Amino acid sequence: MTAKTAPLAGTVRIRVLRADDAELLCAAYVRNREHLAPWEPLRAEEFFTAEGQMMSVQSKLSLFIAGSDVPWVLTDGEDIVGMMTLSGIVRGPFLSAHLGYWVDKDYGGRGIGSAAAAFAVDAGRDELGLHRLQAATLPHNAASQKILRRAGFTEIGTAPAYLNIAGAWQDHILFQRILY
Repeated sequence: MTAKTAPLAGTVRIRVLRADDAELLCAAYVRNREHLAPWEPLRAEEFFTAEGQMMSVQSKLSLFIAGSDVPWVLTDGEDIVGMMTLSGIVRGPFLSAHLGYWVDKDYGGRGIGSAAAAFAVDAGRDELGLHRLQAATLPHNAASQKILRRAGFTEIGTAPAYLNIAGAWQDHILFQRILY
């Protein structure tokens, strides 16, 4: 996986997460705490500290080195304005991964999520040799569903009580994109 920075949309770029990103990632999560709360698991207070983010970054980079995840950050200048991850990468006959992402509250509606999803499709196919990507959204997350459809994902069903989000086990709509 290339470590270079690539243009995404407007002034926003994408690159692989780095070990020195903890403070910038902390600032992004603090800035977006309320915005992300309905879409993410409940977070301990430590998560919103530089130390908590350093532990998270180290964990993500360990999974990256092991080949099971690819964590990217979306940047605008020096600021982190989003994150995208291919996780649970499975090799062998499955050649699949899960796509997850979020975009800063002040950057919504600019096509950044769509550009990031398209980037993940290309990277999954061309750099990782994956056959399939899967993503899941809450049923009421129309914006994320729109992003996935723009990136060529199709709805494949509903998973009851799929993830614990905002303190409750919630159903999710599953999407997939066959890459080749």
